[in-house]
Amino acid sequence: MLLAIDVGNTNTVFAIHDGTTFLSEWRCATEQARTADQYYVWLRNLMLLNGISPEIDRVVISSVVPQVVFNLRVLSDKYFECRPIVVGKPEVDLGVPVRVDAGTLVGADRLVNTVGAYDRYGGDLIVVDFGTATTFDVVDQDGAYIGGVISPGVNLSIKALHEAAAALPHIDVTMPENVIGTNTLVCMQAGVFWGYIGLIEGVCKKIREEHPRPMRVIGTGGLAGLFERGTDLFDSIDGDLTMHGLVLIADKNRGE
Repeated sequence: MLLAIDVGNTNTVFAIHDGTTFLSEWRCATEQARTADQYYVWLRNLMLLNGISPEIDRVVISSVVPQVVFNLRVLSDKYFECRPIVVGKPEVDLGVPVRVDAGTLVGADRLVNTVGAYDRYGGDLIVVDFGTATTFDVVDQDGAYIGGVISPGVNLSIKALHEAAAALPHIDVTMPENVIGTNTLVCMQAGVFWGYIGLIEGVCKKIREEHPRPMRVIGTGGLAGLFERGTDLFDSIDGDLTMHGLVLIADKNRGE
């Protein structure tokens, strides 16, 4: 069985794939100090509670937090007796080209999303990922990753607004009934929600103007479904795109 691990800036997702389908998925806060032993105790208990045998023979890791990878490597070596596939390492074959400026380090999550999106939807895509950052990744006709856009994430923007303006409360992300707010809370909710709708529509419009062919837009990440309600921009919302990409990469590099 395959253990797929996606380390984000805020949360880390663990998923078990049996070669055909995902059996279960769990998430925890991303913490650099968490040891391999702590990961294993937490993960093993969750697997047993869900009736899943802890007999893992393959591990694939995507991480945007380099300091976490060491302990995940130890987890794989010590408890599962296998060498993990770490996306972004030179020896890992993505199965698609990466065409960016020489020396540029592309986030592993963006590469994984590219692989997953190209497999499911073909080329000429914009993949919008609502995470700690909101990213726009461009997938070319042949599946190549050719760049994109990085902007502050929704929750990061809310936190910054609350911390910088003492009179403004912390708010949850929601779609308000009206754009014009009649109290501070709704004004902030409208600003965040419709502000981000304007952001994603505007960025995708500019990307399409620079790309030589028509493009489809794929949304992923925890807030994609919410923002889909405010726009007709998205051709598809794909909640497990990253995990699908990890499985493809693991299969591509089987035995390495």
